[in-house]
Amino acid sequence: MLDFNRYQWLSFDCYGTLVDWETGISDAVAEALASHGVSKSQTEILQLFADAEPMVQSSPSYLEYHRVLREVMALIGSGLGLQLTDSELGCLADTLPNWPVFPDAADALNAMQRRYRLAIISNVDDDLFARTADAMGINFDAVITSQQARSYKPNLRNFDLAAERMAVEKAEWLHIAESLHHDIGPANRLGIASVWVSRADRGGGTRHTDAVPDLTVPDLATLVQMMGLN
Repeated sequence: MLDFNRYQWLSFDCYGTLVDWETGISDAVAEALASHGVSKSQTEILQLFADAEPMVQSSPSYLEYHRVLREVMALIGSGLGLQLTDSELGCLADTLPNWPVFPDAADALNAMQRRYRLAIISNVDDDLFARTADAMGINFDAVITSQQARSYKPNLRNFDLAAERMAVEKAEWLHIAESLHHDIGPANRLGIASVWVSRADRGGGTRHTDAVPDLTVPDLATLVQMMGLN
């Protein structure tokens, strides 16, 4: 069991942890495919996304996330033999600011911020996250994006930049995330304690790994309760 009294900072992944990116992705892609008479299940769409996104993010030169999402759609389209329109190629970036926030996210973050400082470490561009933050109504104490780091998690550079911005010792830092691949794995390598938010029927948008969190919870409301903040 984690000693929650030892931590000064809580850092979060955003999309997947605070925002229901699986619904956002699958809805946007399904609509684009439907205009070509193609129907795919949510599981199939998320697998296509999980295969394409790391390929684009591993480009030798850094691509901002607007561009990554566009290239992901291009790969999905070409893999299905489709010629997507310009608006269809942009559907993920265009809809991302409106992807639904999980119902427990805002209340949990507000409760946690009464005791801890909160940070975001997200694979996203600054302007895209700013619109998501407005939807959550939370003023984070630090925001670290892939655009700032010029790299994508699980690259450790993103976490090194976070450590610099937060000015915190690793023993006083707890990272909370949904993705074992993007977040829990890097936390393991850096010796940062981590909580895996394993929401039911989630996780289809990222690669699976053997990363091991220090604690697993089904949602943020449960974590708040375990922290004694409710």
